Amino acid sequence: MSWITIVWSMNAGACFVLAGVCFVVWCKQRESWPHLLFSCSAVAAGVIALIELTMLHANTVGQYTALVRWIHVPVWVLTLSFVAFVRLYLRAGRRWLAWSIYGLRTLVLILNFISTPNINFRVITGLRHFSWWGEIVSVPVGVPNPWGLLSNLSLLLLLIFSVDATITVWRRGDRQRALVVGGSMILGTILAWHVPFVIWGIINVPFFLSFAYSGIVLAMSYELSNDMLQTAQLAQKLERSEKRLNLAADSANLGMWEWDLKKDEIWITRTRRAQLGLPVSGRITFEDLLSRWHADDRDKVWQALKEALEERKDYEAEYRIVLEDGSVRWISARGRVQLDDHGKPMQLTGVSLDITSRKEAEVLAQQQRDELEQLRQQRTALLEKEVAERARLEREVIESCGREQRRIAYDLHDGVGQHLVGIALSAKLLEQELRGEHPAQAKKASAIVRLANQTARHARLTARSLEGADGVGDLKVALEALAANVRTNCRVAANVKADASSFPVSAPAAAQLYRIVQEALHNAVEHGRARKVQIDLVVDGDNMALTVRDDGKGFDGSAASNGMGLRIMRYRAQCIGGSCEVQSNRTEGTIVTCRVPLQADAHVRPIP
Repeated sequence: MSWITIVWSMNAGACFVLAGVCFVVWCKQRESWPHLLFSCSAVAAGVIALIELTMLHANTVGQYTALVRWIHVPVWVLTLSFVAFVRLYLRAGRRWLAWSIYGLRTLVLILNFISTPNINFRVITGLRHFSWWGEIVSVPVGVPNPWGLLSNLSLLLLLIFSVDATITVWRRGDRQRALVVGGSMILGTILAWHVPFVIWGIINVPFFLSFAYSGIVLAMSYELSNDMLQTAQLAQKLERSEKRLNLAADSANLGMWEWDLKKDEIWITRTRRAQLGLPVSGRITFEDLLSRWHADDRDKVWQALKEALEERKDYEAEYRIVLEDGSVRWISARGRVQLDDHGKPMQLTGVSLDITSRKEAEVLAQQQRDELEQLRQQRTALLEKEVAERARLEREVIESCGREQRRIAYDLHDGVGQHLVGIALSAKLLEQELRGEHPAQAKKASAIVRLANQTARHARLTARSLEGADGVGDLKVALEALAANVRTNCRVAANVKADASSFPVSAPAAAQLYRIVQEALHNAVEHGRARKVQIDLVVDGDNMALTVRDDGKGFDGSAASNGMGLRIMRYRAQCIGGSCEVQSNRTEGTIVTCRVPLQADAHVRPIP
């Protein structure tokens, strides 16, 4: 076997092997169109090598003519697939040049089969045999066809296209690919120019077009193999990264997932697959995942997914899943919609977190809140009962005080007063008996009469004050009478100032206000040693303000705020829907301010 047969056969075999490898890759990755184009280019280069080998050993003109005609078919396939490969894989080369090459090369193929015998020769007159590196080879002898210039023009366009693509890749910064692929393209296209030189008889060598194109095929396979190697390395890195990611996700109890909407295929991390009772490997559809959701949550989760896909917003949902053992787990899912180039949903990626512990804690916390609320209500009821009881006791104390005051008033008026009147009458009779014989003793008896009458009068005034204010009538008149009594009996300058002649308050309200002023006057005289007391009545909108101000020594308001007298005053004000405030210090006396609504009715309210 000659070395020519071995070399050309090896060339063809290498091209077919590379074509088969890339074709298998394309079958597994249908979106990888550069592998399919390379496979077509390699097959075409291999076929060209076999046809050239047959031409080198051709013995007849007819056989050689047929081979020259049919070699244009693989050349056409190789040229078109090669240009498409550059456009897709390198993303280089001007589009108009590519379409020009497509059109011109197709025209050459058509003219080749129309012309007789082919587009390269008008006629082949014979074959010339000569020795080439120790081997006898055949070359054609004939008249060139002028239409062959179109073939040469397509070759020139291919050279220009290769140079332009190489410059583009070089400027892009991918210089290695520019040197390997671009350089092989330019070199192969230049070597292909030996064909017209042989046809024109300029050089005396056999056709070796297959080797010119085989170099390009080898350069293309080298780049594709680099890509495959990088893909394998990237796959290893991704595998290691996925393991680390799975470890981190498992540590955080996270499950990652991805839903391919076009294929209806869901990818889930291995740990989450096991938790859901899904197979370790294999295809998972949306229905497979839907069957794990709790029946009461399916509509809610599906509605959340639908809104996320239709409105292009993030997906959020909390739902329950039912495991194979019947246990229920709570899951919180978050996802984001991925869009394709046309703005349509393509994928939904996200994470899911087991929140069962949180939900159980929320249920427990809610139970504790309910128990606390129940305890609060019970405690509130007890406090309200206690407050009501204290209010009842305070009311009874006030009522008892009122009854006791009335009893003392009756005793003073009917008992002590009558006795004092009797003493005064007896002393008057004694005075009359002693006036004649014992004038000195008569004067003493007269003094006794005067003191007894004064004491009786004071007892009657005190009785009237203690008897109560139920029949007080006009509040202003009653307070002026009370102030006059204090001026007369206590030697205290008590005055009443009012901005109206009368005040539209009910009789029970007037009675309570009278008692408040009475208590304030008593405190000012007895405890404050006051010398001046001012009582003011002012109408402010729908309210009436009563103020009792004295110049006594005062007291510590913070320490005495819970005294019985002050509490009784506040209670009386609250009974008629008002409020009572006491301000005092040891240097400026005491101010008692009571505000009540006009036309207020007496009613009992608990003291807060």
